[in-house]
Amino acid sequence: MTHIPSPAEELRLIDTELWQLDARRAQLLTRRAWLIAALQREQQPTPAPRAEPRPEATAPRVQNVLLLLGGVLLTIAAIAFTLVSWGHLGIAGRALVLGTVTLAVLAAPVPLLKRGLRSTAESVAGLGLVLTVLDSYALHEAALTGTDGTGYAAVASAVLAGLWAGYARGLGALRLPLPAALVAAQLPLPLGAFAAGADPYAVTAALLMTSGLDAVIALRATARSVRVTTAVGAYGLGGWGVLAAGWLSWTASGPSAAARAAALLTLAAAIALGAARRLPQPAVARGTASAGGLLLVAAGGGLLRTALPGGWTVPAHLLCGIALLAAVRGRLPEPVRRGLVQASAAVQALAVLWAVPLVLVTLLGPLGWIERPWSGVPSDARAAVTVHTPWPPYPGQALLVLVTVAAVLALAVRNEIWRPRALTGALGLAWAACVAVPAVLELPYVLTLLLLGAVTAAAVFLPTPWTATAFGLATSLNLCFLSLASQSATLTVLSALTALFVTVSGRPRLTPVMAPAALLHATALACATGAAADWQPAHTALLVLVVPLAAALLAARFGESPATVPVEVTGAVAGLLAVGLALTDLPMLALVLSSAGVIAAGTAARPDRRPVGYAAAALFLLATWVRLAAWDVTTPEAYTLPVSVPALLVGAWRRHREPRTSSWTAYGPGLAATLLPSLAAAWGDPQWTRPLLLGAAALLVTLLGARHRLQAPLVLGGTALVLDALHELAPYLVQAADALPRWVPPALAGLLLLTVGATYERRIRDVRRVREVLGKLN
Repeated sequence: MTHIPSPAEELRLIDTELWQLDARRAQLLTRRAWLIAALQREQQPTPAPRAEPRPEATAPRVQNVLLLLGGVLLTIAAIAFTLVSWGHLGIAGRALVLGTVTLAVLAAPVPLLKRGLRSTAESVAGLGLVLTVLDSYALHEAALTGTDGTGYAAVASAVLAGLWAGYARGLGALRLPLPAALVAAQLPLPLGAFAAGADPYAVTAALLMTSGLDAVIALRATARSVRVTTAVGAYGLGGWGVLAAGWLSWTASGPSAAARAAALLTLAAAIALGAARRLPQPAVARGTASAGGLLLVAAGGGLLRTALPGGWTVPAHLLCGIALLAAVRGRLPEPVRRGLVQASAAVQALAVLWAVPLVLVTLLGPLGWIERPWSGVPSDARAAVTVHTPWPPYPGQALLVLVTVAAVLALAVRNEIWRPRALTGALGLAWAACVAVPAVLELPYVLTLLLLGAVTAAAVFLPTPWTATAFGLATSLNLCFLSLASQSATLTVLSALTALFVTVSGRPRLTPVMAPAALLHATALACATGAAADWQPAHTALLVLVVPLAAALLAARFGESPATVPVEVTGAVAGLLAVGLALTDLPMLALVLSSAGVIAAGTAARPDRRPVGYAAAALFLLATWVRLAAWDVTTPEAYTLPVSVPALLVGAWRRHREPRTSSWTAYGPGLAATLLPSLAAAWGDPQWTRPLLLGAAALLVTLLGARHRLQAPLVLGGTALVLDALHELAPYLVQAADALPRWVPPALAGLLLLTVGATYERRIRDVRRVREVLGKLN
């Protein structure tokens, strides 16, 4: 039998079970908290080991900084003692203090070097050098106050330089004393010159001599600190000396002063060239030699300037620059030789630059005749080129410079690489001189034209093709502008130049340039001929059209030659000029356009120039329109039908060749070109003829589109027909609208809105029904 406990017993059992459950729950919660803590510790990143601070400066660097600061502070203290506390001691005390301190400081590096403290020894030695300077100052203030300060400084700097040099020799391990001695050695000569009351020439000589000594030491020394110190001194003092000598040469008022300045410049040049011979770096040696060569030129040119009249300064320097080339023939190192050549080239380039204004006035001055053509023959060539520009000074000297440099380039340059360039430069300078000769010599006007014509002919027949092209064209342009002073000269020059360039065009290599040049000159000749015959510009345009015709014939003859495109472009430019000339006369403009269209059509006959046919069609169309405008024709169909008919024919031919071509591509442009302008005119035409004809044409186009199932005729024709019909019915519609009551339009609008709303509602209802049916099926 099953034992059924009493209620008290059952309560006790239940309490026991609950107590055990609570205990187990507390145990599980404790375990859970421990697990959570363990997981959190695993997820936290392990802290990196603490990095030691990295030093930002090395120990030797810290040592040098400390020693430098210590030396500076001691130097400041010594200066303060000398300047402030000096007066509190007697003569014996002063001498004892300074002498003792200076000797002790100068002797201190000896034991320091024996212990290997070289940096400390350098700092102490630097302090000792400063103390010697203070000693010299104290000596002057105490015992030598009556002496001149500048002279005393010169002697003191020389004595200190010697003492420091001896000190450096005695302590060979120190690097500071010898550069310091060299720095002090820069002062004795310049300060001595100032103390002696020398003139600027002597002071400049002192600077240059010091620079020369620096250069000698820099070239012979082996220690880097010595070479750097003396090189800085050589370039610094030498630069100041060269500037002073150049200023003295430029401001010299007589031969004696110029000679003294030239001697100084020669001294500087000798120092530079002597240094260039021994410099190990080729680039530095070449630059130094170039500077020396320029100094020699300045010396010789400055000496010659005072002996020659005004205007010969540049030729004198040029002569000295050319003389440098003679030195190149000697036994010189290659960098020095190249430096002298560069110096000579720089002098010649500067001389040519000085002569450029003469060439510019000669070439550009004749442009002034454009404003006053055929106003009269000038008195001479100079008057012809100075119509609106001033004449430059010293033209004869500038011409001499051009000729001289051209001769040097032609005769002196023998290098295989540079000789072709030099010959080109010589040829250009010779050409510039030939162009400038008539104006410089004030030759007669006619003789000037003949001379320039000869230069042009000679230039275009030179064996160097592209140089000949450039110089020949430039001279021909200058000649054309010069010839504008006289009518007969203009016609003669243009005729001769046209014939010349036509002849030269036979050379195959020059044809791409010379043939267009011949056409351009022929164009100018045609314009000049028409002006000489007192023709109107529109009539002159017919004469200009000869040039495009000739260009088209030449291009057809050239075929695939490189000259074909330049010739055709030149012909097109001439054609545009003809059109511009005929703008003031509509009948003549129509004739010019049609003639240009004939030329373009002839060009389009070539297989490789088929696209020119579009230009020919456009020219014919423009000619037709201009002719209609000249006849005061206001009917738009007269302008549009000449476009539409060919366009429709071309479209039909294209669809015949390519049946898949869209009707919009084939017939759309042609139909729109006539229907749209005619429709616009019909809406503003009060007569009935145009609307009737337009409606008939639109009906015909619509029927053809329907017959052949073509969209473009159907849409365009139907649209034009509907709009034309609306135009015809518009008066009646207006009358009907006036007859209706005012409430009818709002009522009609409301009815329309109701109809649309009902339709919209019906569609929504049908959608709902379909949705319900689909829901039942699911």
